[in-house]
Amino acid sequence: MSSKIEQIIEEIEDYVSECKYQTFSSKNIIVDKDVLEEFLGELRMKIPSELRQCQSIISNRENILSDAQAKADEIIAQAQIQTNELISDHQIMLQAYARANEIVLSATNQAQETIDRATGEANAIRQSAMDYTDEQLRTIEAILTHAIDAQKSRNDALLTNLQNCLDVIVANRLELNPPQEEVRVAEAQAQVPPAAPSAPGAQKVTADTADLDIPI
Repeated sequence: MSSKIEQIIEEIEDYVSECKYQTFSSKNIIVDKDVLEEFLGELRMKIPSELRQCQSIISNRENILSDAQAKADEIIAQAQIQTNELISDHQIMLQAYARANEIVLSATNQAQETIDRATGEANAIRQSAMDYTDEQLRTIEAILTHAIDAQKSRNDALLTNLQNCLDVIVANRLELNPPQEEVRVAEAQAQVPPAAPSAPGAQKVTADTADLDIPI
């Protein structure tokens, strides 16, 4: 059965797949900020409980080792009892020592095998929990990175459009209100009186000059 985090991630993936693409884009999508924040809020609430479960699994390692040690101590205690019983009879003391050594050796080997097996199982559980947690965090990281990149792309496009509008407005204002130096030159040209006609050629030049469109 999948965890709550996996279910939320699947819901986010379904939501992202259903989002519409931005105009003239095959990669960027339009994401509802409120919906995305709701998903992230659910993740924030679920991650601590998931981590506590992983921590509980890891803490079971200590219980497994403790149980293994208790069993080993019990085996050794039983061996010691049997050893004491064997050596209580002086006549079979040598056999008792030999048997006791065998029992102690066997018990020690069994205890070590139990501890090794328990340690291996505990380490496997711990590694599995750590891998699972890392996988969940890596998935969340990818989702957040994608959301941030998409938001950054939209902000960059908005700033570009605003700058273009500002450039157009500035240019229009310059056309409506040219610099004072240009205004003075235009006024000076408008105040120059036309030359008196002295010849047919001169009259033609004056007429042509009068027809010029001088900006004021």
